[in-house]
Amino acid sequence: MITLLVVPLLLPWAAPALARRVPARCSPVAALWALTVSAVLLAGGTVAALGTLTLTGLLRLPAFAALGELVHPLRTPSERVVLPLAALAAGLLTLAALTLGLSLVRQTAGLRTARAAADRQPAVGDLCVIDSPRPDAYALPGRPHRIVVTTAMLRSLDASEREALFAHERAHNAGGHHYFLAVAELTAHCHPALRPVREAIRLAVERAADEAAAGSVGDRRLTARAIARAALATNATTATTGRDTARPTVTPAATTGPVPQRVAALMAPARPTRRAVPWLAALLAACAVLSCATAATGAVRVHEDIEIAQGETGG
Repeated sequence: MITLLVVPLLLPWAAPALARRVPARCSPVAALWALTVSAVLLAGGTVAALGTLTLTGLLRLPAFAALGELVHPLRTPSERVVLPLAALAAGLLTLAALTLGLSLVRQTAGLRTARAAADRQPAVGDLCVIDSPRPDAYALPGRPHRIVVTTAMLRSLDASEREALFAHERAHNAGGHHYFLAVAELTAHCHPALRPVREAIRLAVERAADEAAAGSVGDRRLTARAIARAALATNATTATTGRDTARPTVTPAATTGPVPQRVAALMAPARPTRRAVPWLAALLAACAVLSCATAATGAVRVHEDIEIAQGETGG
């Protein structure tokens, strides 16, 4: 039983190496879904395993066994390691909950600030221009969706590049990419190995918007140039002032992620859509499914042990 619960804690360590390669082997949208679903399953398996380990340790203590109406404290194999593992699992769960809570507070506050700033400005359709010396542009989720761009960013691009930038940000809102970023942020707090997966999801989000923008304006080179110039303007201002943008990470923006890699992908010819699932994505999905399966099996075994300790099924 202990082995079954340890497996979901080890499997996520295989995810970063696979996740980094998936965006290059799949279409951006397929990569986004594969990475996000796999991250959710791996995080779910981790939380389930840690929770089951914690419960197992608690029910070995007479006070908690009495609360659970157990006839006797829970008896499990590997009794010498159950309590240390349970204490470690409880600590990790507590740490994950605290860091996730802090992230949720920061993200919520950032979204409220960004929404308040956008609402104070007149909007033209979904476009909201904010007077600021800092070049920035991002897709603001909520009702209604907004494309927020600063005056400094508008001055950094020509008319055609602005249209490509707007198309990129509209693709974020149309694709609901803030949901994927929120899920990536959540899963990254469940297991440290899922933090690189979060970065891969962010790249897939930007690549999906890149391709949608290129299709909308009908010019891949123009889209690549707009993204590169927007990123250069943002980075130049950041290097001068020493301050980065304060917007929350769940607001997707064209200037985030590995811009050189994205520009190179846009400069290359569009690849035909592949129906076959790349083996890397399939392997990542298999790890995620195995993580959930072993966590569920371990939880079932613990439940059976609890029923025995309650005197419902034998001994």
